[in-house]
Amino acid sequence: MVFYRLFNAAEVRREVFSNDRQANRRFRYNNNVIKTSKYNIITFLPINLFEQFKRTANIYFAVLLGMQMLPLNISPLNPSTTYIPLLFVLAVTAVKDAYDDIKRHQNDRQVNNRKAQLIVRDDVKVTKWSNVQVGDIVKLENNDFVTADMLLLSSSESNGFCYIETAELDGETNLKMKQALPATVDLDEPAKLCTLQAKIECEPPNNKLSEFVGHLKINEDGKVTTLTLDNSRILLRGCRLRNTAYAYGIVIFAGRDTKLMMNTGRTKFKRTNIDLLLNKLVIAIFVFLLFLCAIASVGAYLWDMHVGQSFNDYLPHYRLTSDGQVVDKQPIFTAILSFLSYIILMNTVVPISLYVTVELIRVGLSKFIDWDSRMVFEERPAKARTTTLNEELGQVKYVFSDKTGTLTQNKMVFRKCTINGTMYGQGGPDDEDSAEPAKNGDPKSPLPTILEKGFCDMPDHMFKHTDIAKTGFRWYDDSLLERLEEESEDEQEFFRLLALCHTVMPEGEVDEATGGLVPESLKYQAQSPDEHALLTAAREFGFTFVARDPDTIVIAEKDTYVTYCLLSILDFNNVRKRMSVIVRRRGEDGQPDESNPITLYCKGADNVIFERLAPGQEPLMAKTQEHLEAYANTGLRTLVLGKKDLSKEVYDDWNARMEKAVDAPNRGDVEDGLYEEIEKELKLLGATAIEDKLQDGVPETIAALRQALINIWVLTGDKTETAINIGYSCNLIDGDMELEILEGHNTSVVLEKLMDLNQKMSGEGAFLPQNAENKQFCLVVSGETLTHAMDPVCLTNFVEVACNCRTVICTRVTPLQKALVVEMVRKSCGVVTLSIGDGANDVSMIKAAHIGIGIEGQEGLQAVMSSDYSLAQFRFLQRLLLVHGHWSYHRMCYFLRYFFYKNFAFSITQFWFAFFCGFSAASVFDQNFIAMYNLAYTSWTVIGLGIFDKDVEGEMCQRYPKIYIPGQQNLLFNKFVFFQSVVHGIWHSIVLYFATLGLYSDYTSPAGFDFSDYQSFAFAVASNLVLVVTLQIALDTRNWTALNHFFIWGSLIVFIGFQFMMTSTLAYELSPNSFNFVGAALRVWGSVGYWLTAFLCVALCLLPVIALRVVELDLKPSYMDIIRSQVKRKQRQLEKNVRVKKKPSRRRTTLGYAFSHQEGFGALIKEGKYLRNRQDVNSSSVISVRRVSLAPGGSGPLLPPPAED
Repeated sequence: MVFYRLFNAAEVRREVFSNDRQANRRFRYNNNVIKTSKYNIITFLPINLFEQFKRTANIYFAVLLGMQMLPLNISPLNPSTTYIPLLFVLAVTAVKDAYDDIKRHQNDRQVNNRKAQLIVRDDVKVTKWSNVQVGDIVKLENNDFVTADMLLLSSSESNGFCYIETAELDGETNLKMKQALPATVDLDEPAKLCTLQAKIECEPPNNKLSEFVGHLKINEDGKVTTLTLDNSRILLRGCRLRNTAYAYGIVIFAGRDTKLMMNTGRTKFKRTNIDLLLNKLVIAIFVFLLFLCAIASVGAYLWDMHVGQSFNDYLPHYRLTSDGQVVDKQPIFTAILSFLSYIILMNTVVPISLYVTVELIRVGLSKFIDWDSRMVFEERPAKARTTTLNEELGQVKYVFSDKTGTLTQNKMVFRKCTINGTMYGQGGPDDEDSAEPAKNGDPKSPLPTILEKGFCDMPDHMFKHTDIAKTGFRWYDDSLLERLEEESEDEQEFFRLLALCHTVMPEGEVDEATGGLVPESLKYQAQSPDEHALLTAAREFGFTFVARDPDTIVIAEKDTYVTYCLLSILDFNNVRKRMSVIVRRRGEDGQPDESNPITLYCKGADNVIFERLAPGQEPLMAKTQEHLEAYANTGLRTLVLGKKDLSKEVYDDWNARMEKAVDAPNRGDVEDGLYEEIEKELKLLGATAIEDKLQDGVPETIAALRQALINIWVLTGDKTETAINIGYSCNLIDGDMELEILEGHNTSVVLEKLMDLNQKMSGEGAFLPQNAENKQFCLVVSGETLTHAMDPVCLTNFVEVACNCRTVICTRVTPLQKALVVEMVRKSCGVVTLSIGDGANDVSMIKAAHIGIGIEGQEGLQAVMSSDYSLAQFRFLQRLLLVHGHWSYHRMCYFLRYFFYKNFAFSITQFWFAFFCGFSAASVFDQNFIAMYNLAYTSWTVIGLGIFDKDVEGEMCQRYPKIYIPGQQNLLFNKFVFFQSVVHGIWHSIVLYFATLGLYSDYTSPAGFDFSDYQSFAFAVASNLVLVVTLQIALDTRNWTALNHFFIWGSLIVFIGFQFMMTSTLAYELSPNSFNFVGAALRVWGSVGYWLTAFLCVALCLLPVIALRVVELDLKPSYMDIIRSQVKRKQRQLEKNVRVKKKPSRRRTTLGYAFSHQEGFGALIKEGKYLRNRQDVNSSSVISVRRVSLAPGGSGPLLPPPAED
């Protein structure tokens, strides 16, 4: 099979014989088994170890272990000091990988064991999905998942069509329609299907979901009929059969060859800036290690040359001949062995456990995001879909956002329209839903002026003839209603177009008597909220879409059902920006009527439709354009409608060429050309205006992100005017900004304008990206201009101009342009970027950014499935970045600082000992201590710091967004901070070693015990090391919780317990070579001298740190320090005010009124003379009478946001 797959990779054509396994077996196609798992019981260990040893750190320690086990006797340590940590790291990673792979096995097993129905010998056989093979005929029933990629043969519907849902395939929940070939529609029984002799010739397996090219050859009594196949005949694996009793199909692609599996590629691996920096730092640490080992090697050479001969009885390095001559002197050899020995001895300076600890911390931080109840909307919580980018959430500088469904609700409401130059919908209140369906049939009360007109509930008052319309739709302009009552042709054609030109599917209960849908249960499954809003409006104005099949559309025009022949659908895409249908009205008896005209109805973007209008409509087009601009200025989404009558000859000729285009090699290009040809000379009918409201909290979120110096760019496909209006309403653009619109139809014009803008901005102060708070420009660019601006000739100037603007809005952009803009900023500015969107057109943008966020909105789940994090609403982005992002970045940075500090303090102590042991690579620590230092004694403290510590409460992060800025500037962990941690560790190693050495070099206890031995000294240094690094992390911890106490003090308790056990007589008896520090714990810790040494080490190590921080806080406080100081000061003031004690009253108690003010204050308040203007009231002036509200955790009161700088 493996050899076949290698051969089959070059497959250029696939041949499939219907229901003939023997004929298909010779091709050795993949069966329907899927396998997303990576291992099995036999391959897990070798493959997993192979993958783990791709990491440089693991290879490094494996080489060290090999060196320790060489018979050269160069290792100063027992191999257990290396293989125990190495095995621990490998085991933890293997367990994690095994757990993930078990989940994959379970998912694979669940899918492979689904039930499938095969047609075998005139009967239906139930089997597993894994047993299905290419060429089998499969029966699907309603709500079944499609077993494999198959050709639809027939269905329960008379015309062979069926409805499918593709949510598992592309995230879209709307229903799509597929239709079988007319030649196979009647094969709707097992007996008939078994007689089918057919062969499918098609393209090889590929990942193109929307394309399929092939032919079906049917052999009937020796006569072969060849039929063309396209994507409309194919059911893809991952889809689900809906609203169809059953369907039959031939399997074409199975298992790994299905389009679903071909698209299940690995997600692009994203690495954070800290990850990239860590790789460089680990290399630098290794170079530093080599440098130290070289010094020790030189020391060993010199010692061997000048001193070593005095120790020849212990370290023989030469021999004497019979005449007393010295031969075989080996100082170079000794130096080389010493170099290798010190690499082994100080290998801990390269932390083996770093990567595992980082992953554990990231998992914990991801769970905090998943568990945050403040980011839940309608039972949709925030979800961290990756664990590798948490700290980068605290470093975002640019946010790229979609508009529709991200900033707005994507719940469209039909508000206004213009028909034949007349604007309708002017009667309703601008701030209310003038045409919004009422909830639960209970319409919202309109304004009193509207009540007087009587237009409160259209279905019950005006449109009694629309029995199907019972949604409580509301409209405020009686002029349009009157025109429809008068049966005005323009208005009727307008709404007739809305009822016919769409791809919506109707749903509802089936009327057993008529076979149709029950009108009251009618619901629409639309591909977009826009289509749903337009169709709902047409329905309420008397043109109700009722039913459809591949060839017909039924609508109810008032109280009359009318059937239209659906001749062609010219579908919408992002390039065309329009869609059309070609229809012909049937006769009153429902039969085709050749006398009725053929009509093309088209709707699309204004610029696209205006280019295709017939001449002589300039006045109407100008009037409509004026209305469109008015709609755009109020933030409404617009579509322009047009129509065209076609003669039978013109349509027949065009349709014949369309049928030939199916077999063309460049089918897509040919079809686009034919679409362009027929969609010309249109008659302008009018335009629609739909409202898409802002989501809750969007203005506040954008304002907070801007205070955090996060630049927000909006990339949308809407009109420029609409996007600008939304920008104003959501605080993206404010009155202090100067709006600059970049327009140009060629590269030279755009370049000239960019140079002018660059000069203008330079004259205003040469704003730089890091001085974002000074930017006062908003740049607006259309998609056409953006194409020229991103030309290599203009790119440099465009980047400079755009990055010097506080806000950038790109309109009329395609999905590809969105991704290109993100890539441009990501590469040019070198900052962390974040993209957020909710639709399939945002996927490329989401994948292009450092961090991709998908909104679970109205446009399916494709954006979510491609994202790193998912949110229910845009407003949660504020908490995700300012709170979780800041916490994650802070925790990771302080974890790394402490991790490197403690490892250098530990490892460099070994280096100082080299000068006192003749550079013999002897260890100052017990070998068991070396093995357990990073595994047990200090590991849990750093994990506690990295997961649970926080420098400030979440509420304060949101109230003071500037707290976020240090992350953008990489202030908490960079090369300089790393150097500080190294110096910090080296200083502590000097104190720990030499302070202990000063006492233990010649120390005898009052009882007469000599403590100048090696074991006492080594044990004392180790104990002081653990004590100091533990107290150091306690000093660094800012948020003390029960878990922090448990991890920090628990680690000390673990260290004490382990030391008592490993220095006990029992341990020595069990393994004398491993546990030879017998009684060291009792001997050292029981002496007063040790505790004096410990006190001295703690004082010399920690007092300078405390003093330096106090001086820094006084002379150069950070913004965070200032905030903390303000919080504490105001908290003390509030506590002082609420603790004021009342003096007991000595006056005689009498009954009286409960008022003490003078007469007339009530009148003053009613007249407003006594009340101060709200804007004049300073929040600080009412502190003494305001209720104290403590932040969670009791850290202090929730203060009002600071004033703008």
